[in-house]
Amino acid sequence: MLKVESVEKSYKKGALLSREKQSVLKNISFECKSGECLGIIGESGSGKSTLGRLVLGIEKPDRGTVSFNGMNVKDRKVRLSNISAVFQDYKSSINPFFTVEDAILEPLKTQNKNIKENKEKVLSLLNQVGLPSTYRNKYPHELSGGEVQRVCIARAISTQPKCILLDEAISSLDVSVQTKILELLKDLKRIYNMSYVFITHDLQAAAYICDRIIIFKDGQIEEMVDIEHLKDVKSAYAKELLKSLITF
Repeated sequence: MLKVESVEKSYKKGALLSREKQSVLKNISFECKSGECLGIIGESGSGKSTLGRLVLGIEKPDRGTVSFNGMNVKDRKVRLSNISAVFQDYKSSINPFFTVEDAILEPLKTQNKNIKENKEKVLSLLNQVGLPSTYRNKYPHELSGGEVQRVCIARAISTQPKCILLDEAISSLDVSVQTKILELLKDLKRIYNMSYVFITHDLQAAAYICDRIIIFKDGQIEEMVDIEHLKDVKSAYAKELLKSLITF
């Protein structure tokens, strides 16, 4: 499935011509199994979103590899229809001049050129994410934050990818809406047997949806633990994070 091997990433520090670099990811290795929800937990600046960009092929690692089913994700053909994403900033995730239907149709067109079939699938996807069919003609500004994120999820699952990366996908939503979106994600994961890479700073949300979590600190893996053994974490940093956990 998704495999990250000995990945490192640095960025230039300071002025544009500066040779000094800041290390963001240091020797990261892990696997996300088929049908698994793997949580990446860490504070802001810990490197988890940088890791997300490498998984999506948006950026390349300085060292190491990110592969999907044995093939490097830097190849667009490997990512296409296999890996999808839902981001934190739902407001900029959809073209404001696109209707809901246009937004969901965009990735579908890469798989199927039949307009009628694609439009029928849009209605099915809207139903799956709990939105009425009439929403297909609405524009993003006419929807609530939770509704826009449901559209983003519908678009992400439209090509039936094997893995979806969710980068702080619920953190901008109200708490009551967060729970509904998490429930939706759990249902869709079961229906499609997809894998999730769930990047978040919210240990509560991760404990609710994930099978296993990786705790990030300063660009390194501090600890990796199955959810059922979450209370048995060993590092001091992980124990401190655990104090914020409130059972749903």
